[in-house]
Amino acid sequence: MRSKLILLVLVLALALSACSGSVATTPPNHNISVTGNGIVYLTPDIAYIYVGVHTEDPDIAQAVERNNTQAQAVVDALKNMGVAAVDIQTSSFSVYSSQQYDPMTNQPSGYSYMVDNTVYITVRDLTTLGRLLNTVVSAGANNINSIQFDVADKTAAQAEARQKAMDAAASLAQELAGIAGVQLAEVQNISYSDYSPSYYYGVGGGGGGKAPNATVPIQPGQIQISVSVSVTYGIK
Repeated sequence: MRSKLILLVLVLALALSACSGSVATTPPNHNISVTGNGIVYLTPDIAYIYVGVHTEDPDIAQAVERNNTQAQAVVDALKNMGVAAVDIQTSSFSVYSSQQYDPMTNQPSGYSYMVDNTVYITVRDLTTLGRLLNTVVSAGANNINSIQFDVADKTAAQAEARQKAMDAAASLAQELAGIAGVQLAEVQNISYSDYSPSYYYGVGGGGGGKAPNATVPIQPGQIQISVSVSVTYGIK
């Protein structure tokens, strides 16, 4: 009886030992994460500008009428230069008042009414931009703000910047793996972000006055397309 009990204990011990040896363990992750940047420079081929007319008058009707006349003259001048109607969009129209005071007594003397009409213009031929600005000022515009240069189609440039970013990330990963004495395995994860190009903010307007005689000098410069990628490689 005693020998059977000892045999049973040995069998159970062997069974438990076998079960313990079959438990799966998760190997630690071995990887390397790098970041690559890609930049492409482009020459702008399109511009966006805000052109406005500001008028003031003690009579609100006169302020509005004068503004309407000047604003229509500006739009007509743009169309005569070949700017399409679809590229001229009213962005804001406002009428507001300002309390006026007698300079001698400092007592309220009435109100002055101000009217602003602003249009957003797309300029597709940058060679005409300087002449266009001179033309709208001559037509009655006295506010010109936020000249934004851009590229109409950035698809190819963005793809090129992404390729450059991936190449930079791969080169850095290879360099670090060589230093560490390991080899790169397959890519495990990729994330990326792109950045809108920086725009040039040019002519500030206001106050009206006589238009300049010469064409306004404009320098479009270049814009930058930038992409950043984060890549995780396995290592072995």
